[in-house]
Amino acid sequence: MPAGAADPSSNGRAPYEGERSVGQLFAAATADLSALVHDEIALAKAEIRQDVKRGVSGGVSLAVAGVVALASVPMLSFAAAYGLQALGLTLGWSFLIVAGAYLLLAALLGLLALRSFKKIEKPHRTIEGAQATADVLKNARPRPATQEEIDRALGRRP
Repeated sequence: MPAGAADPSSNGRAPYEGERSVGQLFAAATADLSALVHDEIALAKAEIRQDVKRGVSGGVSLAVAGVVALASVPMLSFAAAYGLQALGLTLGWSFLIVAGAYLLLAALLGLLALRSFKKIEKPHRTIEGAQATADVLKNARPRPATQEEIDRALGRRP
């Protein structure tokens, strides 16, 4: 095309100095959108990484707190037993009462767990969906490939 001639796909006018074509505008918009998506992904990764670090830190703190609490149980048990002895019971009965209290607490927690487990139901919607999919697949008949599809898959045709 000679210099200064109008592009046949345009509206008949010559492009101005510095004016970009539709293709150039589309390419720039695509590049900008791609950069925006990459930046959003990088931001999401940074935020998630920071949240994971906080979660790990909180989990470690919770684990240490659990170990300390667990280590205090025998001390509290001895204190309770000796406290009962100070009230006038013999030492054997004091320890037996503390052990019974722990067994009672364990039984109550076990009953609560059992009640929670009984509330668990089968995933009805998932089972129905899987059965519906299986029914559709049972009734589906494969279509034989055409010679053109076979040739294309084998690279005989473009």
